[in-house]
Amino acid sequence: MNDESPLDRPTSHLTRGPSRFSKTALILVIVALLTLAWQWLNTRHKFNEVEKSLSQKLEEYQALNQQSMLLAKQAEERSMQANARTVILEQKFAESHAQQEILQGLYDQLVENREATTVAEVEQLLTIANQQLQLAGNVKSALLALQEADKRLQTLDLPRSIQLRETLSTEIENLRKLPQVDISNISAQLISLAALCDTLLLISERQPTLNARTAHQKNTPNEHLNYAQKLVTSIWDDIKDMVTVERIDKPEPPLLSPDHAFYLHENLKLRLLTARIALLQHDETTYKADIKTVRLWLNQYFDTKHPNTIKALNILNKVSAKDINIELPQLTESLNAVSRYKLSLEKGAE
Repeated sequence: MNDESPLDRPTSHLTRGPSRFSKTALILVIVALLTLAWQWLNTRHKFNEVEKSLSQKLEEYQALNQQSMLLAKQAEERSMQANARTVILEQKFAESHAQQEILQGLYDQLVENREATTVAEVEQLLTIANQQLQLAGNVKSALLALQEADKRLQTLDLPRSIQLRETLSTEIENLRKLPQVDISNISAQLISLAALCDTLLLISERQPTLNARTAHQKNTPNEHLNYAQKLVTSIWDDIKDMVTVERIDKPEPPLLSPDHAFYLHENLKLRLLTARIALLQHDETTYKADIKTVRLWLNQYFDTKHPNTIKALNILNKVSAKDINIELPQLTESLNAVSRYKLSLEKGAE
């Protein structure tokens, strides 16, 4: 075997070399194919997973899309309902606005009527107050009427009523400064005095009065006297009653017949009536003269010791002690202010 030539060795080495290379290449090709197969399988697996995930997401998206479409449909239906409600609300709002305008017109008309009614009431109260001042001279009643008129204006609470209230306040203050003379009370006292005239007793009609000693003797029982003394005492008392001795400080008035006595009572009542008329007219001269005449007649013709005469004289003293001559104001400014107020209301209505 050692007889081989040197040329044979290289040839053998060259042949063995490519055989190893081809094996290696084959192995590498197999490994590459396996790697590619593994990658393809892996990629295929991932692709399936992605496809599966995409399918799930697509299904979810379709479900969400259906829900969205359902919600959109519901939203559209609600939007249509809302639009319908909006239209209804607009119609109702238009109706309510029209009703509000009608109510506002009615309210304005009511306010105007209320203001006109209040002003008419105030004018009536001012007229009553002026009549009480000028005809009856009753300051208290006139003051109450003015205060009531001011309360009626206070309920209006309007700017143009302020000037009228200021005028009323001035009139009220002027009346409060006047001295208080109760004309109604004085007139009532004169009426009661006239009614008392029929009960007054004339001096010629009065009964003789017993002195205190005689009355005591008549009221004292005579128990210690015998029968004869009692009889004599009784006869003596009867004789003394038949004759009365009385001291008269002034001459007796002439005896009046029943007709004259009647006319005297009527003249007293007539004098009191004229005194009342003078009182209402604030004619102090005539009033004082009539009261003086009535007092003179009472002292001259009537029994001043009789209770009714004493009562009449007391009434005369009360009514004659008061001054009735008071200059009463006229409510011309307030009446003119009310007239201007009514004129402004009429112009505003036109």
